[in-house]
Amino acid sequence: FNYMIMQSYDFYSLYQRYGCNLQFGGDDQWSNMIGGMELIRRKLGKEANAMTITLLTNSEGKKMGKTQKGAVWLDAEKTTPYEFYQYWRNVDDGDVIKCMKLLTFIPMEEINEYAKLEGADLNKAKEALAYSLTELVHGEEEADKAQTAAKALFAGGSDDSNMPSTEVTCDDLEDGKITVLALMIKAGMIKSNGEGRRLIQQGGVSLDDEKITDVFTTVTEEQLKNSVIVKKGKKVFHKFTLA
Repeated sequence: FNYMIMQSYDFYSLYQRYGCNLQFGGDDQWSNMIGGMELIRRKLGKEANAMTITLLTNSEGKKMGKTQKGAVWLDAEKTTPYEFYQYWRNVDDGDVIKCMKLLTFIPMEEINEYAKLEGADLNKAKEALAYSLTELVHGEEEADKAQTAAKALFAGGSDDSNMPSTEVTCDDLEDGKITVLALMIKAGMIKSNGEGRRLIQQGGVSLDDEKITDVFTTVTEEQLKNSVIVKKGKKVFHKFTLA
């Protein structure tokens, strides 16, 4: 209720001060925007307008653009081109064609062909979606780098130059080492130690391509000098280096 009042007054104030007569937002804001239009009509006797767009939701009806580390940003300083590419590369099967239609300039004829793919073949559509959006936001060069890095990693290659990375300081170490759990928490790969322990016990975490089963597994200062790669599941990679 208070949010609706504040948003309505905000629209009224913008109209009164700057002549702003159009509010644009997601369709979940429709009632709040209508409130602002009505306030302007009653207070000023003027007509204002509202325009909404459909929210981007996944096949479960939840807003897209969220990860364990937070929102997916267009700013490369907040979401690297590689992370951006990987987000779209890993969308659910039921969302890839919709995202292609709403977010890319891929010709509809081509999208319709991708829509015929099933199972593992649908990965071709996901790669096309990820590349197209990364190119659109970050440019062709960054899209090429992200795609090359992703393919190299999944193929067991060694190109980690564009992988998300986190620097570990000496203050993070205890007796010259740090647990894999602590690394994952530091990088935002997991939300809690409990989540990390479950992943490790279920065989979902690897350190430099070696699956770990001990929740107390540590990484030494010497290892960090050469960098280590922690893998969560099949698709999330993160590099750690000593600062």
